[in-house]
Amino acid sequence: MTKPRRSNSKGGSIGSQKGGGGFKKSSSFRGKKNHSDKFKSSEDRRGHSTDQKEVPSKTERGSKKRSVKENYHARQEQVEKAKTPNYNFQKMKEIAKKKAKVTETPVAHEIRLNKFIANAGVCSRREADTLIAEGQISVNGQVVKEMGYKVAFRDKVTWLGKLLSREKLVYVLLNKPKDFLTTTDDPQNRRTVMELVKKAATERIYPVGRLDRQTTGLLLMTNDGELAEKLAHPSNDIKKVYQVTLDKPITPEDFDKVLNTVELEDGPVPVDDLALLSADATTLGIEIHLGRNRIVRRTFEHLGYEVVKLDRVVYAGLDKKDLPRGKWRYISEKELIKLKYFL
Repeated sequence: MTKPRRSNSKGGSIGSQKGGGGFKKSSSFRGKKNHSDKFKSSEDRRGHSTDQKEVPSKTERGSKKRSVKENYHARQEQVEKAKTPNYNFQKMKEIAKKKAKVTETPVAHEIRLNKFIANAGVCSRREADTLIAEGQISVNGQVVKEMGYKVAFRDKVTWLGKLLSREKLVYVLLNKPKDFLTTTDDPQNRRTVMELVKKAATERIYPVGRLDRQTTGLLLMTNDGELAEKLAHPSNDIKKVYQVTLDKPITPEDFDKVLNTVELEDGPVPVDDLALLSADATTLGIEIHLGRNRIVRRTFEHLGYEVVKLDRVVYAGLDKKDLPRGKWRYISEKELIKLKYFL
């Protein structure tokens, strides 16, 4: 379902209110049993909550920051102990080509030097700019201080006398709890999602997209910049499914307004699917492909509702099956093939 669904299509009622009009379901629900299941989290289907039990201590979060050099060497020491999956990317491409005509995205012959350094797991791009400005980076034996300098993969880039190469690609799926920030670092020393996946990889992984502090659910984390850019680009219409709990029952009129596209100050909000999940009309499932900031919350707030709970239960075809709140897992090769070649 990638096209917006209109509530004025013919179909049976998905709920009703006493004394008149009822809720109409979108055409995509016709003839399907238990259509609301796709909107429910795995916790709801099991009938109990699985909020995380262990939270990193404030002492752990407040430890003294190490230098770029110390961080890099610490990660290198852990690489040998890492148990991250080894993905067979060549085999994945062959499988994808057999299933569909895959158009290979041309690989850029050159990339910015700071991105190359970041891909090697040394530090962030911003920190890499500092290393370049300080004359710590050499390309083919020559010190480079130029910002925006580009290198090819055949070039030899060294830092502190060590030849750099792209680090192993890692893909981690997290079921984010509330009260954690989706960021790699917080100057106010608040809890971040990085604390929840610190044992997942020695490589530097980053969140793909963002979930606000009070939103729970699926968050993909990786060091694969190409995939992250693909999933974040609005032209790819990446599907996201949320379970929404409101502070009061939604009216049939507002239900139809959401389904037929609410107009916000930064543009329209087309909805791919919408369903009631509770008898009291306070819990809904919404399928959407937009990636604008706080788009689900702002849509309901625009109509006078407060979003009490917001949980992302599906992201780009990935779901929360057997993934309790606060826990993570590596994605499978089958899932990675779909992300890379079939979205």
